[in-house]
Amino acid sequence: MTTNSRIQAVERATHRTWDEWLRFMDGIGARNLSHHEIATKVLEELDGKVDNLGWWAQAVTVAYEQYIGHRIPGQRPDGTFQTSVSKATAVKMQELMDRWVDFAATDAEVLALVDDEPRVSGTDKRITWRTKSRDGSAIRVTSEPKKDGTASIIAVQMGLETNELNLEAKSNWSSILERFVGSL
Repeated sequence: MTTNSRIQAVERATHRTWDEWLRFMDGIGARNLSHHEIATKVLEELDGKVDNLGWWAQAVTVAYEQYIGHRIPGQRPDGTFQTSVSKATAVKMQELMDRWVDFAATDAEVLALVDDEPRVSGTDKRITWRTKSRDGSAIRVTSEPKKDGTASIIAVQMGLETNELNLEAKSNWSSILERFVGSL
């Protein structure tokens, strides 16, 4: 069963009650459809009715899949898990990424996770540090600007095989980002 906050967010954004979404899902036979098939039908249903159309189509689909027990929070359509942790900072986007790169190159906990040479790429909307973890999962650490000119740092680890590994990764990244932000 999904959390009430996810359902409440879907209801607010789509201007449709959860019961209305459940009737829609029953009408399209969603219990027997893949994630992609459900999301496509929801996308068609929402077209022209909400901002951030693709994002809300995914949010409705994931909420439904969690509601019917096809996945648990953090689980991706392929059965693997993804976690994310974010922290606001008082630092601008480029400086934040520069400082992250320096921190990551010397932090024992980050170095223990990384199995590949990190790559950094970006736009004016975000800068991302990418690498592979020793367990084969993917790691992304992103610096994203906030409206006031400062930036947030977001760590995402995806492709984790179990919910237990996902919870452990969330704890690890919380600790790493807490230490990093404390060093700024």
